[in-house]
Amino acid sequence: MSQADLLAQAPVFQLKGSMLAITVMELAHNDLERLDAQLTEKVAQAPAFFSNTPLVLALDKLPQGEGELDLAELMAVCRRHGLRTLAIRASRESDVAAAEAMDLPVLPPSGARERPIDPAPKKVEEKPAEPEHKPSRIVTTPVRGGQQVYAQGGDLIVLAPVSAGAELLADGNIHVYAPMRGRALAGIKGNTKARIFCQQMGAEMLSIAGHYKVAEDLRRDPLWGDAVHVSLSGDVLNITRL
Repeated sequence: MSQADLLAQAPVFQLKGSMLAITVMELAHNDLERLDAQLTEKVAQAPAFFSNTPLVLALDKLPQGEGELDLAELMAVCRRHGLRTLAIRASRESDVAAAEAMDLPVLPPSGARERPIDPAPKKVEEKPAEPEHKPSRIVTTPVRGGQQVYAQGGDLIVLAPVSAGAELLADGNIHVYAPMRGRALAGIKGNTKARIFCQQMGAEMLSIAGHYKVAEDLRRDPLWGDAVHVSLSGDVLNITRL
């Protein structure tokens, strides 16, 4: 087998699980055709694995000599397979400029430890099925920058301020009965019926089932700073007054 054949069979990407409840896809090559084929193979192994999965595209390890990346087409490939791009991680000026033109958040290159994940089914001991909806998680103390609060299987209710840099995640709804200045991601496992309720909207990002608006969009909304109700209609976040 030639070196070219070996390169053709090598994975274009590696999926890694980050400390957040968001998947990081680290690209090793600028080859969207191979990426599409390999994602198709992954989906065939586990059809529901990528369903509305929040995604950060890590572009900071792409080789310099492989030419310009078509970020819009890359996001379209991911979207076809159920991956919803929330942000990119990049260092090349061209990638940063392309993301900014699309109002897509740009994260700096990260040295955080990540673990590869594989959707291929594995043999595990059978456990009793967990209930679909767990009791709400209630937080009564301020959520400060750098903190993350996750309500697995249910709703998250916060009765104190949420600072910039803090992150709220829930499989169900998110309620914030205080100023909300951080990030709120509801329905992170694909629940399109999830809602977000804020007593005072000043968020850095709001997301439902992978569909999001960042601060630049939110500040232009006439309800910025007011009590709001956020829901999802198709691919669009609707913000209405409470």
